[in-house]
Parts: sequence; structure tokens; C-alpha cells
Amino acid sequence: MTKNLSHPSDICEAILHEGRTNNAENQILPSENAVADHLLARRLEMTEAYAELVKKLEQIPCALKVFLDLLLSTAAFWGPERNSQARTKREQLGTVNKKNAEKAADLTRLLEKRETLSNSSGFYSSTHYHPLDLIKEAAQENHLYKSYVEKPLKLLREQYGLKYWPALADCLRVLSRDADAADVKATGPLTEAATEASRGSRADFVKALFVAIEENRQRNHGFLPDDFRLTDRTLASLINCALDLGCDEGVDADYVKRLRQRERERANAACG
Repeated sequence: MTKNLSHPSDICEAILHEGRTNNAENQILPSENAVADHLLARRLEMTEAYAELVKKLEQIPCALKVFLDLLLSTAAFWGPERNSQARTKREQLGTVNKKNAEKAADLTRLLEKRETLSNSSGFYSSTHYHPLDLIKEAAQENHLYKSYVEKPLKLLREQYGLKYWPALADCLRVLSRDADAADVKATGPLTEAATEASRGSRADFVKALFVAIEENRQRNHGFLPDDFRLTDRTLASLINCALDLGCDEGVDADYVKRLRQRERERANAACG
């Protein structure tokens, strides 16, 4: 694709155009295409950055494309707006867990009261009392359960009486404790890096980008050289253009340098 291109900007933009066209034809990743459009629209600002990328990556198969792809995906999915949404969802998940804990505790008490009444009032209600009854009814639309699990579970129930199984209230009590003790964690290293700070900032995206680069190094079975490192000036250009930051909100090389220093100090402190 880049054989007949000699200018670094042309080489990089050819990769961006190809990826953009493929996404559009397959109606996928519109957010990544939006980032590509930002880069393409700010060609002059990207000139030096493209030159450094081509110099350091063009001779390594797939490395240049891999880097541009990870730049697009990181800006698309771990940019400021997405990170703000992620923090909100993290808070919501914690709140929902607490509510689940409270509701499950309430239901535990009601189940225990129902059992007491059934055993002492002279009346009973035709409700489930065995945990396997719940599983069986809940799995009626699960053909794998019905094909592989239902029969052996039925035999197991017949082999062991009710005293061998937990009461429904005990199951709900465990569910309540589990939800109350739940620790909300990120599902991946990029999400963790982008949301670990208590307050959002542009640094979230930069930290996610650092992690994306690390995850794609050759020592981690990626294509980027283990010693691959971009200058602070180039990283500043990538940040400003990928996030489409204006003059009044953009970052410079000094910003990147300070952030890198803070991250090194934090990493050293964690190791020490």
C-alpha cells in the first residue's frame, strides 16, 4: 500500500484512509473514523509526528499500522467523554451493588418469616422451597441445561434429601453479602489506566495510550519494538490532533514530559 509513497505524511494518511474506508464499507467503528478525520484534517500539525513514526516503525512489518490503529481506538474509546461516562458507570455499578445487597437482605428476612409461618401456622403456600426448583424453572429456555444438566441434577436431588441443600434464605443471604462486599474493578488495563484517577482530565487518555503501546510491544507478542519511544513533542501532537483539541486546551511537550515523570515516580513507588 505504501510502496509508491515517499513522504511520511502520505504513508501514514494512506493507512488512515484505508482503515477509514474499510470501516465505512462494513458500517463499523464510526468513532474511530471520527478520530481518523481529526488527524486527516490537521495534516500540517501532524507532519513532524508522522515523520518520527515512519522513521521508527516503517521497516518493521505491521508496526506502523498497529500504532495508528491503537491511536485511533484509544482516542475513540478512552477519550475524555468516554472516560467521563466510564466513571459514571463505575459509580452506578457500585450503587447498584449496594441496592442489591439491601434488597437481598430484605428478601432473606421475608423468606425466613415465610418459612416460620409455614411451619407454625397450620398453613403453607405452594411456593418453591428447594434451590434446585429455582434453577430448573429459570433454565427452561436453556437447551444446554435441559440437554446436559437437568437429568444428572435431578438424580442428585433424589440421592440427597433436603437437609443436604441450603435453604432459599441462605442463598439470598450469600447474595446479599457478596453484593455488599463487591469491589468494582476495571475489566482491562486501558480502562484501569484511563479511570484510576478520582477526577477526569486529558491525562487519562495519555495514560491509556501509554498502556496501549506497552500492550503492543514485541515482548507482549505485539509488533511495536520493545525500545519504541516517541518524543514528548510528537506525543503532544498526537494528543492534540487525535482528540481534536483547540489552541486554548491543547497540550505541549512540557505537559507530556511532566506526565511521564509523574507516571515513572508512581510506578517506582508501587514497586518500592
